[in-house]
Amino acid sequence: MADKLKLSKKDRISVWWRSTFIQGSWNYERMQNGGWVFSMIPAIKKLYTSKEDRAAALKRHLEFFNTHPYVASPIIGVTLALEEERANGAPVDDVAIQGVKVGMMGPLAGIGDPVFWFTIKPILGALAASLAMTGNILGPIIYFVGWNIIRMAFMWYTQEFGYKAGTRITDDLSGGLLQDITKGASILGMFILGALVNRWVSIKFTPIVSSVKLDKGAYIDWGNLPSGAQGIKAALQQQASGLSLDATKITTLQNNLDSLIPGLAALALTLLCMWLLKRKVSPIILILGLFVVGVVFHLINLM
Repeated sequence: MADKLKLSKKDRISVWWRSTFIQGSWNYERMQNGGWVFSMIPAIKKLYTSKEDRAAALKRHLEFFNTHPYVASPIIGVTLALEEERANGAPVDDVAIQGVKVGMMGPLAGIGDPVFWFTIKPILGALAASLAMTGNILGPIIYFVGWNIIRMAFMWYTQEFGYKAGTRITDDLSGGLLQDITKGASILGMFILGALVNRWVSIKFTPIVSSVKLDKGAYIDWGNLPSGAQGIKAALQQQASGLSLDATKITTLQNNLDSLIPGLAALALTLLCMWLLKRKVSPIILILGLFVVGVVFHLINLM
């Protein structure tokens, strides 16, 4: 019986080092897929010996992938464990591997930005800047060295955590644990995506539905305001009390839509794009199409 294939620590270090360049070939169609494949190459070479198996592994990892570059590491670790089990004959198919990747990348992406960009980096930067402003050369050194130690240590230990967790997951393939985790991660990812649609997608329809002349006293009479700072103060006070800025109340199509279901147009556009992607429409075609439609709708004063 052949010995079980096992990724050594040296192999995992090679993957970890390569993963620091996961953004190196970022593209608008599949985003981080090139950097992901580049990271996986040492493991693929170790686990698969034939040219056909290696090509198949590279191909399945060229699918869409995008998350925070640092929190990609635990996903890499789990994927390494899945590939290792697959190479040893476990029933891990392409759908399971891609499902785990897609299911984990959404929730983790929402963690990476606030932790690294909005917490660690500003704190470290403030410390370094305070030293640099006094002429201390340690300021930039602390920032450069400290930041890289933090991010690379995080990436290594979370990759190892994912690898060990992934090994435990694949121990119970027959019991359906992997399928349950894949399904749960996918549901969580879709929930977060749905919550962020209204924030990321902005659509405003500009056609005017109604224009109503307001009664005197319902709007700010700009001609009778005092001059200078006193006029600005009076205008702000009148606006705070509920007076309209204009003598005419204009209601647009977007106002009516927002009064019914806020974010309805953004949700509909997102679902349309998802449906088109499911129908194998290229993301590049979608991007160009949205650009053209947006420009045309703006020129005809629809948006």
